[in-house]
Amino acid sequence: MSYREEHYFKPGHANYISQSGQQGVDFSNYSSEDLISLWRETLQKGMHGICFSMYEDGQEPGDTITEKQVERRIKILKPYAKWIRSFSCIEGNENIPRIAKKHGMKNLVGAWLGDDMEKNEQEIEGLIQLAKEGCVDIAAVGNEVLYRKDLTEQQLLDYILRVKEALKGMNIPVGYVDAYYEFSHRPSITEVCDVILSNCYPYWEGCNIDYSLNHMQQMFSQAAHAGQGKKVIITETGWPSQGSSLGGAHSTAENAMRYFINAQAWSAKDNVEMFYFSSFDESWKVGAEGDVGAYWGLWDKNENLKF
Repeated sequence: MSYREEHYFKPGHANYISQSGQQGVDFSNYSSEDLISLWRETLQKGMHGICFSMYEDGQEPGDTITEKQVERRIKILKPYAKWIRSFSCIEGNENIPRIAKKHGMKNLVGAWLGDDMEKNEQEIEGLIQLAKEGCVDIAAVGNEVLYRKDLTEQQLLDYILRVKEALKGMNIPVGYVDAYYEFSHRPSITEVCDVILSNCYPYWEGCNIDYSLNHMQQMFSQAAHAGQGKKVIITETGWPSQGSSLGGAHSTAENAMRYFINAQAWSAKDNVEMFYFSSFDESWKVGAEGDVGAYWGLWDKNENLKF
């Protein structure tokens, strides 16, 4: 995801009240050592889910990833999360749900759709195959396709309906992943989804860390309103630990730890299913997102915990 000017954060624009009254931790009296300790304690408690970072240094989308590499990373993540979110069903990505399932984890499996229709076919068929193998617990047909304007709404609808038909009777919810506000703007997409899969990034809207928890709660609330009673899952949220700043959003280790702690505490108290972005730093993302793109992981690019 990246910056969109029309959704730039304005303090005081709206206010979401958490069901549990969760307003976030007051970090004003925390030393650096205290913050690291709380970050580690929060991580040790475990997460609902985490987004799987596929690529090591020197790798990028289009490269085929081995089962050995996937297995090594799944073993690192297993003690900390119940669910894994994967983004594609080809080029080695199909190994992620198979290996995660083998290790007792649940899978939110995505078919990556874009403007390459031939690859889209491979992705859709791959998702259906993985579902038939019993490796899919939630199916995501596309990720930010409308946000990127890669497909028309009708093209996306056709893909979603095709997957729903193929998975009929398998008790696998089917949805589409996009920025939280797209579900308000696209009622036909929202209606066909079994579950609302919402990406919520206060950072990409230039939000200061002090307002970030409240703003993320507001994003969730907007997606929930659009869903009209359907379950809403936060499929991505996170904060970069270094790189350039964006408006009031500053990319620092301290802010990354603060955001993770507050997001996990709120999601646990309000029973919000959330997939944190991301597991490992990935150098290739610099090209897509600028220098902050490489620093969204809880682990660094060498698979060591950052803090």
